[in-house]
Amino acid sequence: MTEMQISKPERLLEVRNLKKFFPITSGFLKKHVGDVKAVDDVDLYINEGETLGLVGESGCGKTTVSRCILRAIDSTAGEILYRAKSGKTYDLATVSQKELRPLRPEMQMIFQDPFGSLNPRMNIFQIISEPMLVNGIRNYKEREDRVAELLKLVGLRSEYMVRYPHSFSGGQRQRIGIARALALQPRLVVADEPVSALDVSVQAQVLNLLMDLMNNMRLTYLFVAHDLSVVRHICDRVTVMYVGKIVETAPTESLYLEPLHPYTEALMASVPIADPRIQQEREGLQGEVPSPANPPSGCYFHPRCKYCADRCKVEKPVLREIYPERFVSCHRAEELKLTGLKG
Repeated sequence: MTEMQISKPERLLEVRNLKKFFPITSGFLKKHVGDVKAVDDVDLYINEGETLGLVGESGCGKTTVSRCILRAIDSTAGEILYRAKSGKTYDLATVSQKELRPLRPEMQMIFQDPFGSLNPRMNIFQIISEPMLVNGIRNYKEREDRVAELLKLVGLRSEYMVRYPHSFSGGQRQRIGIARALALQPRLVVADEPVSALDVSVQAQVLNLLMDLMNNMRLTYLFVAHDLSVVRHICDRVTVMYVGKIVETAPTESLYLEPLHPYTEALMASVPIADPRIQQEREGLQGEVPSPANPPSGCYFHPRCKYCADRCKVEKPVLREIYPERFVSCHRAEELKLTGLKG
């Protein structure tokens, strides 16, 4: 493997200039006529032991970023620097599959759909123990003991391991998915909207479980979501995406109380508040998300932005740090006084 270098020793993962373009072809000869820029020049980092929230509207590129990080799909360009348990740092975007295999156990994913992510033909023991078998743990008793331990860890009984997925509720299935993700004692867990398919009462239980596991097992999370109230509950920092680009990154409370980007403000205004008088005064997002195959000129958000100036229509803003740990991609960030989400 080729050893790389991360700029800060406490960082577990650093993504630099990440791009993922999907080609558009036309005609019998499949001529390349354009690209869907699903991820376009993304920079982010995650410190060891923290939870980074990745938020934005559907189709903004959140899941594509997470899949590029785990090398579920190959990126078009950029670096994905991961500091392994050994202390060495590797660029996950360029290492070969053979070189990547020893790193796979350290990075796992919790999927969005607890119904589609579990094989209905396998019982719970087979589902959770499969990663162990693939990674060389052949002893049946050792795997059985580990599965029983994992089920207890996620709040399920060890007797459940002989049952099949259809016997469980959505919340229980997601707990099984979490147990599978933890089977190889990973360091980095990518949670791709892990509670969006669950009832609100069950969401709280699963979120509390994820937080307990983070503290007990020293996990690092990349938490992908579109529900801002959920993100506020679990994340240390939040990164906001819009049409494949990062528009703002900040510590959670700073972002919620004083957003710096108009898109972040509009997302905050879309969060329901149990007071109809306040709700009527708030102005949510207007218009449609532009196509990543044909984004607007200048700032991608300018057709929907009520603060848009002439400069915004022609000049692309760059992501810059204007306060410590606060990054924003907006020409007018210093002069705007935006409204956050109080309480």
